[in-house]
Amino acid sequence: MAFPLRKNLIMAGVTTDVCLVFPAIDAAKGGHGVQAVLDASGSPFELSEDMSRRRMEGAGVVLTATNTLFAELAKDWSTPDGQQLIQLLFTDVIPPID
Repeated sequence: MAFPLRKNLIMAGVTTDVCLVFPAIDAAKGGHGVQAVLDASGSPFELSEDMSRRRMEGAGVVLTATNTLFAELAKDWSTPDGQQLIQLLFTDVIPPID
């Protein structure tokens, strides 16, 4: 499978056990740094979710969550880019508390 010339990939899928696990493992085997955003994917069964996570981790895929990924991308919340990411995080990702 050919991937664009990108060193690092952030990936998610409709389902972890079908849409994410195989492309993520292929990309990692192809030399890419891969982060799988697990709260942006899911599986219908706990067992298949667990097995998919284990397979990805064993292949060198970094397992992460959306808010953790945002923090890593921001690096410094006080910068203009950090401020944009925190705004996006608290308006579009984390639901408001009623």
